[in-house]
Amino acid sequence: MPLAEPSAPAPRLSPRAIGIGSAVVTVAVWTAFIVIARASASGSLTPLDLTFARICGAGVVLVPWGWWLVRRLRAQGQTAGSLFGLSPLPLRITALIGALAGVIYAVLAYSGFFFAPAGHASVLMPGSLPLWTALLAAVFLHDRITPTRAMGLALIVAGDLIVGGRSLLHAFGDGGDVWKGDLLFMSAAFSWACYSVIARRFGLDAVRATIALTVFAVLTFLPVYGVLAALGAVRSNLGHAPWGEFVFQMLMQGVGSVVISGISFTRMIQYFGPVRSTMITSLVPGLSAAGAVIFLGEPLYWNLLAGLVLVTAGILFGVQRAALRPMPAPGGA
Repeated sequence: MPLAEPSAPAPRLSPRAIGIGSAVVTVAVWTAFIVIARASASGSLTPLDLTFARICGAGVVLVPWGWWLVRRLRAQGQTAGSLFGLSPLPLRITALIGALAGVIYAVLAYSGFFFAPAGHASVLMPGSLPLWTALLAAVFLHDRITPTRAMGLALIVAGDLIVGGRSLLHAFGDGGDVWKGDLLFMSAAFSWACYSVIARRFGLDAVRATIALTVFAVLTFLPVYGVLAALGAVRSNLGHAPWGEFVFQMLMQGVGSVVISGISFTRMIQYFGPVRSTMITSLVPGLSAAGAVIFLGEPLYWNLLAGLVLVTAGILFGVQRAALRPMPAPGGA
């Protein structure tokens, strides 16, 4: 009986294909995060319920990953881990980034979608992020703001003011609530910018940082909110929301926005570098605003369009600096 010929090795993707694929996945998930989060505001879940679903979804993947990673590091003789050996980072850093990026960011961002349309989020969250990050890095990391970056930041401020300023002026006329969502979006971006600066300050690995902040959120937010919701101390619809809706949000907000986009963003950085990667992600404001018009039926007013143009131009101006270091990927923002 003739011996069977050895099977040919499975073809491996080239680094270029992996880089391009990671860029496509990152932009798609970040764009979908904004559109779906706004659509979720008309569903059964409250902003805190969405945060709960996000943390549950990410925790299912990242908590076991953290346990495995800490065990591997300790087997290699390294002193690593905190929070019962689930976080690969020290407790102080884990708690700090976990509070900022694991809990506060999600609560602020999801709350914003219950007041303001996705088009506003498209401008104010991705637009405010480089603004806050540059200012915080200048203060705490002593980064120099070059004239080119200053021009980019000025364009971002102008875009944010055109979008958010109109809703604030409108509130004085008839008491609208859109301005509340705008402030929440910008506050969410500030929270993530604080996390980004901390990550740069301590040279944190993106994957380990994402695991650590998720572990903190799982061990703090989930039990506290679960008890408060069960006692009726906070408004929650977890008890009677459709399970299909909750599972979908776990997959989209947790697995998609936190795990998949976190990994794809890191791989994109490895291939394209931080500057080109930031230029690629500058597509998100325009794509998510277009998605809001197409899928949610939101109107595209002149001020929103002008804000999109200014913010996108500002992001492109702001990355014209070869020494720019990568920032941790936001969970879809």
